[in-house]
Amino acid sequence: MDAAMERAVACMRERFRDPLTVTDIAHSASLGHFPFSRLFREETGVSPGRFLAAVRIHEAKKLIENTSMSFAEISGEVGYDSLNAFTHSFTAAVGLSPGRFRRLCRAQGGGLPAPDPGPSPRSGSVAGTVRLPPGHGNARVFLGAFATAVVQYPAVAQAVVDVPSDRPSCYLLRDVPEGRWHLLAVAVAAGTGHDPHAVRTGLVGGHGTATTTVTVTADAVTSAAVRLRRPGPVDPPVLLALPELEPPVTVVPHPGCAATTPAAAALERERAGAGRLRLVPAAPVPPGA
Repeated sequence: MDAAMERAVACMRERFRDPLTVTDIAHSASLGHFPFSRLFREETGVSPGRFLAAVRIHEAKKLIENTSMSFAEISGEVGYDSLNAFTHSFTAAVGLSPGRFRRLCRAQGGGLPAPDPGPSPRSGSVAGTVRLPPGHGNARVFLGAFATAVVQYPAVAQAVVDVPSDRPSCYLLRDVPEGRWHLLAVAVAAGTGHDPHAVRTGLVGGHGTATTTVTVTADAVTSAAVRLRRPGPVDPPVLLALPELEPPVTVVPHPGCAATTPAAAALERERAGAGRLRLVPAAPVPPGA
């Protein structure tokens, strides 16, 4: 990992309240504006400006969840000049307004954002396996197809799967519009040892590197493996409001992964029926688990 990029991200995380420019951030990495922007995108999959915006919204999420500060106060605290601009940016990235997100954090309802596949009438599926890194217990994993390398609203398709500690689980994203998408994942894994649920570990990952995308064609299944890992210094923050990812105590093995042929994809779509994608666990938790 490039030490210059780590210095740039550290600058954003420390000075997100300030009116930083890309040139300011590039100086922290001892690079010129244009070579820095190119290298940063290669390393993280997003531009420096988008990464800084993600840091600000992520910090705002923490303040909304953990403090009683007003939204106007939070807006200024995370570097926005106006409450309107902050509210617009927050809602666009998280999928919920600041008020709805606070109610959700306090278990007062509000609902999670649904996937938004857009107007494309032609879609396919993405299927494969999800694997945990060694040294973790069972995990609950959110997977989504996104237009950028940031987990932010909207996902064009999404699913939640349970993955055991010792083997991969299958996943299936239905009704993914034709095109090129970033396949990204966020998870919470249980610990190991006498009381595995005494420790929780956040994991992130996806298919390939930050700049890798999957290509989806109509009426076909794209095969893509997902590997999870601990977050690194230059991973963009997770912005999308996610369901609670409580690791399951046990995971029932799935009978098999989705076939990856066009004929099987058509059959799967026929069985699934019309309508938007539903959250379907690839390895369901037994009742009472």
